[in-house]
Amino acid sequence: MSVAGRDVVVVGGGVIGLSIAYALSREGIRCLVLDRRELGREASWAGAGLLPPPSEPPDRGAGATDSVTGLPPLAALRSWSASLYPSWSQRLQDETGIDNGYRRCGGVDVACDEAEERSLRATAGRWRAERIVHERLAAVDCARIEPALGPSVRQAYFLPDRAQVRNPRHLAALAIAASRRGAELRPWQPVLGLDVKDGRVAGVRVGSETIACSWVVMAAGAWSGGLLEGVGVSAPTPPVKGQIVLLRHDRPLLRRIVEHGRCYLVPRDDGRILVGATEEDAGFDTRPTAAGVRALIDEAIRLCPSLGRAEVERTWAGLRPGSIDSKPYIGLAPGLDNLIVATGHKRAGLQLSPATAELVAALILGRTPAMDLGPFRLDREVDHAEDTFRS
Repeated sequence: MSVAGRDVVVVGGGVIGLSIAYALSREGIRCLVLDRRELGREASWAGAGLLPPPSEPPDRGAGATDSVTGLPPLAALRSWSASLYPSWSQRLQDETGIDNGYRRCGGVDVACDEAEERSLRATAGRWRAERIVHERLAAVDCARIEPALGPSVRQAYFLPDRAQVRNPRHLAALAIAASRRGAELRPWQPVLGLDVKDGRVAGVRVGSETIACSWVVMAAGAWSGGLLEGVGVSAPTPPVKGQIVLLRHDRPLLRRIVEHGRCYLVPRDDGRILVGATEEDAGFDTRPTAAGVRALIDEAIRLCPSLGRAEVERTWAGLRPGSIDSKPYIGLAPGLDNLIVATGHKRAGLQLSPATAELVAALILGRTPAMDLGPFRLDREVDHAEDTFRS
């Protein structure tokens, strides 16, 4: 059974898919978003909402769009997306009344032994190269800025432009704003496959329906790779499991994000602290484990001993979509001139969602993208260069 077409069908209703729907709906494009379960309830909802700082423009008199000049591709994408977040957040609040919790709270990156100090100094060198504002702190200054940090911290760097957002609020604002502008959102509608004819996607199969469309955007997170295989497109998106623990203390302990290697403490305005996150190859299993939760709690108490008295309020896990290297897939699928892929963001989907959405919208609208998409092509050469931010 064939049904009436849409301008664009977005497969996946996480932060990438909803951001794309919002960006397109602002341009008057009819959009249909399909998701296998409740909108935004996979990796987008499960994350902690960390946002890295943008790079400074090479010339302080330059405009914001010049801030990515000369940066590596992933750093440029990250910086541009970070610079978009304040305006996106304000616009979403104006349109929906929802405060998504965007806050420029700052962050502290810490080292607890000599090897970690060397690694952190090397990371600071990349921050300098990428024009990220940061300041090395002596141990006494670290204690002054975040008194609750414990004696295990030997070295720290302060990044004043780190920010955070409340994932569930941001997802709700995107969904409401896109819907009010004409996007159709259909949760609990798993896509079974794509019908291809003459080098184009002719329709999207959902249950007994085949939905005709002009464009398809594949943004189904860890499930994207399997759907793309069905039409002969190779873009592996192996699931990377991440567990998080939510702690509640009787008083606020931290004011800033604290990062230690791949672990982090994210303080919320209400006094809760998110502790994350593991990286596990566990297939599509999203169950929290005793070992994963214990490791996170041990890390939290090591960094902030007062958290030993905190209540464990909740634990959960999500599945991040991996890629062949450190970068997401963004761009046209080889051999199919109306299928755009926007997935594989791993731990950085929330961070990179505004810029990803703007790039996808530009492709659909026939505009020149603001960035070169070559480094994000599906058929690119593998690049295992280390990312500056351990998102």
